[in-house]
Amino acid sequence: MTKATLAGTGILRKGSKQKNYTPLIWTLAIFINGLITVSYFLPKIDTLKHYNFSVLPLVNAVLNGSTFIALLTALIAVNKKNELLHRSFVFLAFAFTSLFLFSYLLYHFSTPSTQFGGSGVIKGIYFFILLTHIFLAVLIVPLALITMGFGLNGNIIKHRKVAAWTMPIWLYVSLTGVIVYLMISPYYPH
Repeated sequence: MTKATLAGTGILRKGSKQKNYTPLIWTLAIFINGLITVSYFLPKIDTLKHYNFSVLPLVNAVLNGSTFIALLTALIAVNKKNELLHRSFVFLAFAFTSLFLFSYLLYHFSTPSTQFGGSGVIKGIYFFILLTHIFLAVLIVPLALITMGFGLNGNIIKHRKVAAWTMPIWLYVSLTGVIVYLMISPYYPH
């Protein structure tokens, strides 16, 4: 099929120029998830130990909450057929997530991990939320980038199909990021 034929079927927007984001998406996904993994296993960076980053977990929770709100607004906008507002709030969610990633990595490259101090049922709930959060956070990196790539290329049908998975997962990851913070915050060293 030609681009004109695809545009006529609604698969592509008329006059859209296709870009291949695949190499960038997978490079970013591997790099970001790799950096996060390495931040847990490498020794903490000595030069960063001289700074007090104790506020960063709170900053991360605020950024996760902001991502959640931006995504909800984007979802409401697309349901009301307001594409411009939808796009703006998805970009805002990406901005919050990018700031979160920087802050998260700075904290974890400089500060030892905090152990959850609760016990009993609450400990089980905490670890269930944490493990599902981590697993889905790994998945959301490429999913969000793929979804955005389809949207930027005007491939609306593929964008909607992937977004049907991406949006609820990204909402869950951003919300559970806040919940994990609230559950572990009493155990942070002060």
